[in-house]
Amino acid sequence: MKYKNPVIEGKFIKRINRFIAEVEISGKIEKVHVRNTGRCKEIFIPGAKIFLEEGSGEKRKTKYSLIAVYKEKRLINVDSQIVNYVFEEGVLKNKVDFLNNPDVFLREKVYNKSRFDFYYEKGSKKGFIEIKGVTLEKDNQTMFPDAPTLRGQKHIKELVQGLKEGYENYIIFLIQMENTKSFRPHWETDPVFAEELEKAKRQGVKILAYDTIVAPENITLNKTVKVKI
Repeated sequence: MKYKNPVIEGKFIKRINRFIAEVEISGKIEKVHVRNTGRCKEIFIPGAKIFLEEGSGEKRKTKYSLIAVYKEKRLINVDSQIVNYVFEEGVLKNKVDFLNNPDVFLREKVYNKSRFDFYYEKGSKKGFIEIKGVTLEKDNQTMFPDAPTLRGQKHIKELVQGLKEGYENYIIFLIQMENTKSFRPHWETDPVFAEELEKAKRQGVKILAYDTIVAPENITLNKTVKVKI
């Protein structure tokens, strides 16, 4: 998935709130949009090398959006708005084994009281897919979430309910970086989400993780990563 607008380099200074950060671009201080409402405290470090996409549209309050950050030598994409596009591109290029050449593949489908990222049909199988972007990493192990997520807990319960109605449902953790060893739920931050995820796996919801190849101007689905639940 390649960004359509120009991408430039900058330096992170500080996060002002969930949506706005202060950065330095070519020696000038700018306020920019942060495309990730997670905490990302281990990523948004003063002085970190960052990449920003130039915005478009008259209604924007900032000229740039923060999309990627170097954490030591690893470039991490932090754009939560792009993960669905990355997965969709992977499906269309037959990089997702269980969805090679689907009969039906639709975005944002409602089931009960939740809107899921994708709905698919392939042969006799049908189901919903929820994508979760992952930016939290420690010692080459990735985790989700980095902040408590009531919405995430609700999604899991709805996917479990769907199993009873014949749907084969998936939760995909899309790791927004390359070369990680494994993925696990982040018990330390949201034990309820982690417990619900374990219950869901036992009851039949498929849990998968994929890493990505990240460059300043693009991010591409790569390969499956071991899930530890």
